[in-house]
Amino acid sequence: MKKKANKTIEQLRRFESRNVTFIEPDGSWPIVWERAKGMRVWDDDGREYLDFTAAFAVAAAGHANPRIVAAGRRQMAKLLHAMGDVHPHALKAELARELSRLTFERLAKRIGKTIFCNSGFEAVEAALKTAHLATGRTRVIAFEDAYHGLGYGALNATWRSDFRSPFRRQIGGFASFVPFPRVRADLAKLEQRLAAEFRKRNVGAILVEPIQGRGGTNIPPPGFLKLLHNVCNKHGALLICDEVYTGFGRTGRWFASEHFGVTPDILCLGKALTGGFPLSACVGRADVMDRAWPESTGEAIHTSTFLGHPVGCAMAMASLRELDSRNLPERSAEMGRLFLDELRRLAKRLGRGRCQPRGVGLMLALELFHDDGAPATDIAVGVTKRLLHDGFILLPEGDPANILSFTPPLTVGKSHITKLIRALGQALEEAYA
Repeated sequence: MKKKANKTIEQLRRFESRNVTFIEPDGSWPIVWERAKGMRVWDDDGREYLDFTAAFAVAAAGHANPRIVAAGRRQMAKLLHAMGDVHPHALKAELARELSRLTFERLAKRIGKTIFCNSGFEAVEAALKTAHLATGRTRVIAFEDAYHGLGYGALNATWRSDFRSPFRRQIGGFASFVPFPRVRADLAKLEQRLAAEFRKRNVGAILVEPIQGRGGTNIPPPGFLKLLHNVCNKHGALLICDEVYTGFGRTGRWFASEHFGVTPDILCLGKALTGGFPLSACVGRADVMDRAWPESTGEAIHTSTFLGHPVGCAMAMASLRELDSRNLPERSAEMGRLFLDELRRLAKRLGRGRCQPRGVGLMLALELFHDDGAPATDIAVGVTKRLLHDGFILLPEGDPANILSFTPPLTVGKSHITKLIRALGQALEEAYA
C-alpha cells in the first residue's frame, strides 16, 4: 500500500465506524478509488483496474458515462435541490412517467405509479408499506438467501442471520422464510409450504428477487414466479419483485421477471437507475398504489427530504436513454452468453466438480468447491485478492463467500472478458494445485 492510500486508510481507522470498511493488516485490501471511466478504475496511486462489479451493478452504462455525467452537471447548475413532497420539479414528473411506460405500460398495458426513494432498501420498505396498506395484512413471505437491504423494515426479509441477529429484539419479525427453489422438482414442495404459510399467517405479500444477487446469483427454475403470482392471486396478496440488483438490463432483459413471463404487482428499482446517484423507486400498479395510499392532504405519510432529487432524476432520464439507445439490455444477453461459455470452459479445464458456473445476461457466478465438496471460501477470497493485485475488481458472494460474482458494466467487451478469464484461470489453477 502506497503513501496516499495509507493516509486515507488511517483516516478511516480513526474517524469512520470500524464496522464499515474491512482493512487487511498487510495492506492488500482495500484499494482507494480515485477515478473511473467505462470499464476502468484507477486507484489513488494511479494503478488501473478492470471493474467486473460495476460498483455493485450500478454503472450499467459504464463508469462516468459522459451523457449521464453531462445531464447531472446541467441539472446541478440549474436546480440543485427542490422540495420533495411539497413543491415539485418537472423532472420528477417526467421520470415517474417514464418508469410507468417502461414497467407496467410496456409489460401489462396498465399505468404504474411511483414512490421515489434514495436507496434500494428504501424502495423495498416503500413496497412493504404499500402491501400492508393495500391488503390490511401484516405478514410477508420472503426467501432463504434473500438480500433486501439492512434498514429495519427490509432487514426483516433479509435472510443472513449475521445481519439480523444483532437487532432481533428491535425489528418486527414480520417475515417468514421459505426455501428458494433451485430446480423444477423444488416447486411442488414450495407450493405446499406457501399454502401452509397462508393458512397459518396473515400474509399480505410475497417479496422475492427474481434472481438472487448477494445470496449467490441463484437462478430459480421456470415456473417459479408464475407459481408465486398464482398463489398471490388466489389469496389476495401482492407479489413484490425486488429488482434493485437485476433491473435495467443486468440479466439481458429490462427486468429479470420478464424471463419468467410474469408482471408483479410492485417493482423495487435502484442501482443502475441513475448510473451513480442515490435514487431508487417503488413502482406499483396504479390500482394497487391508489388502494394503498390516500390522497395527500398536505402531509405525505411516506416521504423524505431528498425525495425525487432533481439531479438524480436528470441522471436517471439520461441513463434510461443511454441503455435504450445503445441496446444495452440486448448487449447484456449477448455478452453474457459469451462470458458464461468462457466460465464453463474454465470449469471443465479445472475438473473434479471444483467450479460451477451459472448466470443470466451479465449477472454471472462461479461457485467454488474443494475436492471433498466443501465450499472453497478460502480459495474464492484468495483469488479475489490475487486478482485485485493483478488489476481486476470482483467480489465473492453467498453466505459462505465461496461464489465469485461477475456483474461488469453492460458495455464490457470481449477483450475485457478474455483478459479476466486468462488471469482467473491462472489464479484458480495455482490455488487448486
